[in-house]
This record gives sequence, C-alpha cells and structure tokens, in this order.
Amino acid sequence: MFFEKKVECMDRKELEQVQLARLKKTVQHVYQHVPFYKERLDSVGLTPESITSLTDLQKIPFTTKADIRDTYPYGLFAKPLKKIARIHASSGTTGKPTVVGYTKNDLDMWATIVARLIVAAGGSEDDIAQVAFGYGLFTGAFGLHQGLEKLGATVVPMSSGNTEKQIMVMKDFGSTILVGTPSYALHMSEVAKEMGVKKGDLKLRLGLFGAEGHTEEMRRELEERWGILATENYGMSEIIGPGVSGECKHKKGMHINEDHFIPEIINPETGEVLPLGEKGELVLTTITKEGFPILRYRTKDITWLMPETCACGRTMMRMAKVQGRSDDMMIIKGVNVFPSQIEGVLLGMAHVGPHYQIILRRKGFTDNIEVLVELFDGSLLEKFSELEKLEKSIRHKLHTVLGLDAKVKLVEPKTIERSMGKAKRVIDLRDEK
Repeated sequence: MFFEKKVECMDRKELEQVQLARLKKTVQHVYQHVPFYKERLDSVGLTPESITSLTDLQKIPFTTKADIRDTYPYGLFAKPLKKIARIHASSGTTGKPTVVGYTKNDLDMWATIVARLIVAAGGSEDDIAQVAFGYGLFTGAFGLHQGLEKLGATVVPMSSGNTEKQIMVMKDFGSTILVGTPSYALHMSEVAKEMGVKKGDLKLRLGLFGAEGHTEEMRRELEERWGILATENYGMSEIIGPGVSGECKHKKGMHINEDHFIPEIINPETGEVLPLGEKGELVLTTITKEGFPILRYRTKDITWLMPETCACGRTMMRMAKVQGRSDDMMIIKGVNVFPSQIEGVLLGMAHVGPHYQIILRRKGFTDNIEVLVELFDGSLLEKFSELEKLEKSIRHKLHTVLGLDAKVKLVEPKTIERSMGKAKRVIDLRDEK
C-alpha cells in the first residue's frame, strides 16, 4: 500500500530533477531571508546562482546544533512570526532549547510525509492509534498525531505516563496501533502483565516507534509481548520532527522522504562526503520547508545509505538503523541529555562542588538516570532538612532543563573519583545484568 505511490516510486532521474529544483529554490529563499545563511554563503563565495547541480550542495558549509543555539530563538527562521503557525523546540546542551517554526504549508507537508511512513509500515484509515509520546514542545507526539489524522485513522492522544490507564484505554478503545518509544512500550507490556491483560485481550497489531533507537533484540521482544509488527521511524526537530524516514513492513532500512530531504553521509572527523554504502555521519538538507529551512545539518547520527529499490517497490533511498552518535549525547526515555546540561545546573548552585557523576541504569525496559553530586561541606549531611531542601532544588532545576526526572544523591566531599585527564562523568550500567 502507498499514500502517494507516484511520488514514493518515482524514477531516480526524475527525483534528482525535483531535488535540484527545490534545492535551488531553498538556497535562494534562505539567502534572501536568513542573514545567517547569507553570511555563510558569502563567506565561501557562493550565491544561489552557484547551485547548478546536486553535487554543488557539497560546497555549502555545514549547519550545526551550535548554530541554532547561537541564533536562539528565531535567528534561523525564514518567515516572519505572523506566518509561523506553530513552534516546537528540543533541549540543547546549555539548557536553552533549539527552536523551530512551521508555516501552515510546512504543517501540511509534515502531516503528508508522516502519513506516507505510516502506510509503508502497514497503517490505514481503519486503525485506532494510541499516541503514548508526551505532548508539548517535543515534536514526536504532534508529528505522528497529525500524520495519522491526515491518513484518516482514529487518534487517541493519551500522551505518556499513567501506564495502567494506558492499558485500560488500549483494551477498552480497541487500539490497533501503539505510538511511542520502544522502551516505554516494553514497560507498558510489563504493567499489562501485572494487570492480567494478555495480548489476546487486545486488538493491537502495529507499533510505530521512534525518539530512540532500539536493537533487533528489543524489536523481537516488543513483537512477542504485544503480538505486533514493530517498526522504527526517524526524525529530529531541527529537520522536521518524525517524518524524515521510516521502515516499511520488510524492515530493511528506513525509507527517506527524499523529495523533501537530501541525505549525505560524511566522515565525522574530516567532513568529507563518503560514497554510498559507507558508514558515517548523516547530514540532511531540507528542500521544501518555508519557516525553518536548514542546509546541510550535521545530525551526529552514524548510519549508512542504501540506494537499492526496496522489495515494497519504493525507490527512495533508505538509511540503516542509527548505529550511535558522534558526540556524547545520552537518550533517556526518548529525551536527549548531555552531561554539560547537568553541569550547567550544578555549577550555578550553592553548597555543591563541580564534581558529579551520572549513573545510568535500566529497570526492566525503562532507563533511569541518577546524578551523584558532591557537597562542598560534609557537615550539611547532618542537617537533614537542609539536605532535603537542596536535593529537591537540584531535582527541580534538572527537570526544568532536561525535561525528565533524575534521581539526585548528595555525597560527601572528595568521594567522587578524580581524573588527571578527561573526567568520567557517565557510568552506564544499563547493559549489566
């Protein structure tokens, strides 16, 4: 099944012509309306007229997350705010979010490309889809929600949390699709078991999972526990949100919506563009967005591209599962977390020193984060009320910056191991038995 078969099965040469025309238009658009890009292109002697082939894309400088933070909040918007219909944001390493905007046309395009991926995975207008992503500035919930509505499916906007109610609704409403992070879906399965709800009691048949990667072992576990086809989709707010790519029922890589996003793979150390099939860092360029177009965005995600036509008949490039990241970002419950975010919170607080450690654990299939924080003065450990007040204050500030709850443990001075070289801030115990 296809949502837009003519586009999804487009001849490669025709697709490249479409990409080039849209790339030219996008470069012209940002050159005229985004001072950041005009300055960047001028610095390397490029004008919109310089783009005459798809290979000319490689002449354009990269855009990074730091560039988005440095132009916070609206510096990369290519339309005035009165033309921006919606704003989303994701957490940045300094605690300031990376802010993105969408025009009405952008939102319609976004819904369409997500609908394509839902159909590719096996969804239809007959489905009842339960969205267990958290709603808010995060793009995941709204992205899948509007794509499902575009398709004509019935949407149950549950949001995340309140797991027992999730299971009740799933059973009573007859949900056939589950949307969320794979780790939360596994946690939900454990709660369902505790409630005595078996997969035979449910109508669930398809999982649309994203916001964090999952191994093939986790996929098999999801499929066994829920009795579903578990598929993965990929996206990020800086590009669009979910909708960049997604798996079809064959699960042989994620189909990229190449008529809207041009993918490249680069050597993360040198920036050199690598041949098709080689593993490296994914770089994406948007070629149809109006409100927040972005040129050659370094995703930091490590993958490779597959140019062969899929067994499903779709001709657009596929990307392999993300193998990891080229930076130190952690993904906890679908939320991007950087050690520097935590450091930024702690360094601004009284009574605690600059020494801390992040402990990652997995209980069942849910990741948890604990932050060990050294006190300046060990005598504070004897003052329970002050200690409790400080711990609550740190937890509150971490939640504000990270968007998730982190356990905080205050420890005596000089108890966290020192290092003469790079400090070992993160202890990852998630794979330990």
